Parts: sequence; structure tokens; C-alpha cells
Amino acid sequence: MNNDPTNSVPAPLALGRRPWLARVIILAFLAVAIVVIWVSNTWLSERFTEATRNRASVRQALYSGTLVSELQRNSVVPLLLSRDPTLTRALENNDFSNTSQQLISFVDEIGAASIMLLNRDGRVVAATDRNRLGELRTQDQFFVQAQRQSDTAFTTNARQSNGYDFIFSRQIRSDNRFLGVIMVEVDLARIIERWRGTGEALFVTDSEGRIILATEPRWRGLTEAEAMEVSDPPSAIQRALDATGAWGFGDDGPYFLEDAMLRQETRIPFRGWRLVSFTAYSSVRERVNGVLALEIMGFALLLAGGFYWMSRRARRQSRAFQRESVELRRLNDRLQREIAERQRVEKNLEEAEQSLQQSQKLAALGEMSAAVSHELNQPLAAMKTYLAGAKLLLQRRRPDEALSSFQRIDDLIERMGAITRQLKSYARKGSQAFEPVDLRAALQSALTMMEPQLRTQTVHISQTLPRRPVMVLADRLRLEQVIINLLRNALDAMREEDERELDLLIAEGDEAILTVRDSGRGIEDLDALFEPFYTTKAPGDGVGLGLAISSGIVADLGGRLTARNGENRGAVFQLRLPIYGEGGSEAAE
Repeated sequence: MNNDPTNSVPAPLALGRRPWLARVIILAFLAVAIVVIWVSNTWLSERFTEATRNRASVRQALYSGTLVSELQRNSVVPLLLSRDPTLTRALENNDFSNTSQQLISFVDEIGAASIMLLNRDGRVVAATDRNRLGELRTQDQFFVQAQRQSDTAFTTNARQSNGYDFIFSRQIRSDNRFLGVIMVEVDLARIIERWRGTGEALFVTDSEGRIILATEPRWRGLTEAEAMEVSDPPSAIQRALDATGAWGFGDDGPYFLEDAMLRQETRIPFRGWRLVSFTAYSSVRERVNGVLALEIMGFALLLAGGFYWMSRRARRQSRAFQRESVELRRLNDRLQREIAERQRVEKNLEEAEQSLQQSQKLAALGEMSAAVSHELNQPLAAMKTYLAGAKLLLQRRRPDEALSSFQRIDDLIERMGAITRQLKSYARKGSQAFEPVDLRAALQSALTMMEPQLRTQTVHISQTLPRRPVMVLADRLRLEQVIINLLRNALDAMREEDERELDLLIAEGDEAILTVRDSGRGIEDLDALFEPFYTTKAPGDGVGLGLAISSGIVADLGGRLTARNGENRGAVFQLRLPIYGEGGSEAAE
């Protein structure tokens, strides 16, 4: 038994007898709190400032991309209008009775500010603004530039009302004769209006450093230094920000770390233009203060807890009551947990019942989504190839051939719409779209659709087709989709082969038979081949629905789709359909 009286004194009582130790602990605690708050203030200020800069950089990239996209979209318009035969004939025949109305219809579709047509003398003969008809614009820069060069010219004209006009112009020629000039004015005011709602002050300068676009109207036509001298920079920026909407800085000088605004500059890839933006730092201080307030509250709670711990010497006699109250709290907490657990189980049961009710709907929706994705894959792949070709042709200044690619893309879009309509009719199992179809023509159409894929691979294709039409009663679009699926599977099977051979055979007898034979590695599991979601392709290359959908389509057409491995190598698919009408055909190579 230890009789040392100092060992029986509780820690709080000992601290009470030594007040200097309590004071030292409190002072040390306050010192640590001050250091933590100071470090947090510095670190958070830098962190939130950098976040503000990053967001401003992202927004500035979006502004620049929007401006370049608008200019590029309108730069193509003069080229297209200069080749419009209606405008060319109007200049040749000097007949402009319907030309202005035609330009008005164009400007609504294009979204430009205005369009004007000038004859070789520089006189406005047609315009979307009829008040300009008859004006002589021989000395205007856009007319002079268009005469001097064969490509599309871009000019910027200063207005008298403190603004700029942005004009694309191009000469119109016929049989190497200069007939006139087509002028398209770009409507960049719409972009400025959108900038006014972003909460930033922005302006665009040309290659000479002159401000041509700005959210602050008084800056237009000045250099940046001149614009800042209109009044002191914070006031000028504040007026620009006021034009964008209510900011609510709370005072007349929204400064942070002795700098009210963040200035960022980006080069726009168009004629040396540059985009400059000013972003306010006002929210940084608010966010930092919010975190610091939480830290101070936490230290205050810790300090209060310390005082509470030091005051426990007054509770010795109430320990028994505390143990009872603790036990009661434990029982109460246990009861509350049991109630909460029961409520959670009941809620989970209710959610499970709702999920069960929706499972069938979600399953049907998933099958339809997968089917639509697979059926539209072929036209989308073809469109991607045609777009790449059209871009290359435009870069090489071969617009006529590029227009041919655009026409093919339009045909593919029409085909995609037809596919979605056919998927609806397929779900209804209807026969309203059945018509006599030449199986040979359906095969050739499918090969045309697969032309982009065939160009990228070296494939030797042999075709054995009858001389006479092989007519079947079918839905032409769905029949072509089946053939495309077979051709695509054959190309995928031969992707890793050195020698790629594709044999296509159409035979006519009691049935019309289309045979597709490839030189791939063959089929490993013939039994599961036509099951949904069965595929041998790598993840991301296919979902295993092509053959399942194709088999269902052929069954709806009254035929059957079979598969086997070839005698030497490769896979052989046969599409069998009933002959439509009487008569046979003579086969030929």
C-alpha cells in the first residue's frame, strides 16, 4: 500500500495547486493555434488563387474556341455563294429581281449579320438590307481585297459608332471573267453579348494591338495602354464588370493581396488576334475566411474541452450518478440504433420492391439501346471516313470533290433515320415494308456502304453473280443490314491474316442463296454463334449482337441464316431466302 499523499492527488487537483502549469499549457495551445491559422491562411490563399487562375484559363480557352469557330464557320460562306449558279447568272444577265430575297433566306440559315452582292463596278445590286441597294462601294477595303486575290478575303472596318465590322468577301468569276464580289458580314455581337454574362472583363486585339471587341464599349478602337488611361485601371475594369451583371464586391476597391484583378492573355489562331481577360479575386478571400472560421471554431472547442477537463474535480461525488446516466444513454443509444436499423430495413425492402417493378422495363430498354447502337455503327463509321476525306479535300482546295463526300454523308444520315424507323417496325413484327428486292442489288449496295472499310484493308474480293435478277420479297434496308453485318464480321475475322480473300456467291434454285466465305481462322463455337452478346472480339470492338439481330431479321423474312467452317480455313455464312415469283437464272463468273 502506497502512503505517499502526493500520489493520491488527481491530475486536475494537482494542476489546481500549480496554476503556472495550467497557464503554460494554455499559452502553448494558443501559440499552436495562431501558427496553424497563419500557415493555413497562406496555404489556402495560394491554393484558392491558383484554382481561380485555372478556372479563368479554362474559360478563356472556351472564349477563344467560340470566336475561332464562329469565324471559321462564316469563312466558308463566301466560297459557297461565289459558286452559286443563281448569283452568277444574275450578274451575267444583270437581273437582280429575286436576288435580294434569296440572300435574305441565306442570312437566316447562316446566322451572319448581312450579305451583299456587288457587280464589277462595285455597286450593291442585292443585299439583305435593302436600304444599301445602289450604294457604290468601290473604295471599300473588302471590295479592293476581293479583287486582288482569288481566295476569300477578310477585312475589319471601323464604324463611326465606336465599333468594327468583320467582313469576308470573295470575287465571283465565270469563264475567267470578273463578274462581281459577294460580301458576308460576321455577326460577332452575339458572342460579345454572351461574354457580358460571364462575370469577367474581356477584350480582343488585332495584330496591331488595337482593341476590336470588348465588354467595355469605351475600350474599342484603343490599345490596351490607351484603354487603361481612360481612367484608372480598377475603375475601368469595374465598369466592364458592372456591364456583365451585379457582382456585389461589398466595397469600392475589390483588392486582394494588393491586386484587384487577374490578367490573362491568350493568342487566337486567326490573323494575330489576342484575347485578354480580367478576373476578380473577390471570392478567394471569402473562401479562405470560411475555412479559417472553421479552424478557429475547432480550436475554441478544444480549449473549452480543456477547461471542462480541468473542472472535473468538482464531479467526484457524482460519479455514481454519471455511471447510471451513462448506462441509460447506452441503452437509449442501443434502442435508437435498433429503431434506425428497422427503418433502414423497411426502406431497403420498399426500394427493392420498386426496383423489381422496374427491372423488366430496364431490361427491355437495355436491349433496345444495344440494338440501336449496333445498327447505327456502320453508317457512323462510314460518316467518319467521309468527313476525314472531305477535310483533306478542302485543305487541298478541291471543294467540288468534298461536296460529293458531304452528299454521301447526307445519304448516310437519311439511312440512319430509316434504320431507327425500321427498328420500330421490327419490334411490331410488321410486313408493311416488304417489297420485291434484287439480291444482287442489295449485295452491291452493302459493298458500297463497306467501301471505307475495304479501302483500309488489302482484301481480294471475288464475286459470282447470276446474269438475271434474283428477286426476293424482303425489307430492303434490313436485308442490306444483314449483308453488311456478314461482310464486317468477315473483315474482322481476317484482320490478323497476311492474305485476305473474300468470296461472294449468289445462287438461285428453290431458294435464293447468298454465300459469304472468308479466309480467317474460322469459328470456334458454332452452337453459341447466334446467341445475343456472344462475341470473340476484344472488349470495345463489339457487343455480340450483330449475328443475333441478323438471324432474327432473316427469320422475319421467311429465311434462315447458317454458318460453318470452311474445308481448308475460314468461315462460311449462307443466307437463304424464298424466291419471289417463278423462273430461274443463269450463273456466270
